[in-house]
Amino acid sequence: MIPIAKGAYGFTAEVVLVTGSAMGIGVGIAEVLAEAGATVVIADIDGVKAAQTAAALLRAGHRADHVQLNLADETSIVTAFAQVVAKHGAPWGLVNNAGLMDRQLLLEGTAQEWDRVNAVNSRGAFLITREAARAMVAAGKGGRIVNIASAALIGAITQGHAVYAASKAALLGLTRAAAMELAKNSITVNTILPGGVATPGAIGAKGPAPEGPGRRSPPLGMCEPRDIGAAVLFLVSPLARSITNQTLAVDGGWSVT
Repeated sequence: MIPIAKGAYGFTAEVVLVTGSAMGIGVGIAEVLAEAGATVVIADIDGVKAAQTAAALLRAGHRADHVQLNLADETSIVTAFAQVVAKHGAPWGLVNNAGLMDRQLLLEGTAQEWDRVNAVNSRGAFLITREAARAMVAAGKGGRIVNIASAALIGAITQGHAVYAASKAALLGLTRAAAMELAKNSITVNTILPGGVATPGAIGAKGPAPEGPGRRSPPLGMCEPRDIGAAVLFLVSPLARSITNQTLAVDGGWSVT
């Protein structure tokens, strides 16, 4: 397990909202941020699990809260984010981690699946980024936004990922545009590309067998959720003030195979 020293990254209870953080990679991100001293808001469509994850962090002596949030519903996003701001003020950081990753072969693709996945992975990320950026700009203290895309964008792909990969590629465009527009407000925007991580979402993904280059074993081994969390921690921290519009692969060295 990656050890995290509280305060080592300059956190003094700054609020960071992490979407999809009631399970999988999101939990690893939330744990690492909380251990570093951030106040982590667990934002998830599953309100019960979000509350349980936040409670576990509180029991461990960290700062945490939770909010139920449906990224496919703009009203839910706006309402939930307003609740967070009313309680905690403008967040210092936003991590767009939530995502759907079922597989569907291109030749069998449907508009329904495209719309379902993109409603969360790209449209939802855009909407909550808008809300976070508005709050950060109004607060005038700067901020950090980190988008969690996928190493599928650099070749670690399997069959059935046409919709998923396209939705994650949209985050790269969102990063670039948001980084440019928000730089004047000292708000940075960056992207992380996770490699293979054994999470309930990945294991339970529906669709054809995941055959393709993404099945190659990385030389450093499979990543764990906290490995992604460690990269997020740096990019969300005050230490990364001069880093924006950058893409970082956390793939266990897959890209050199």
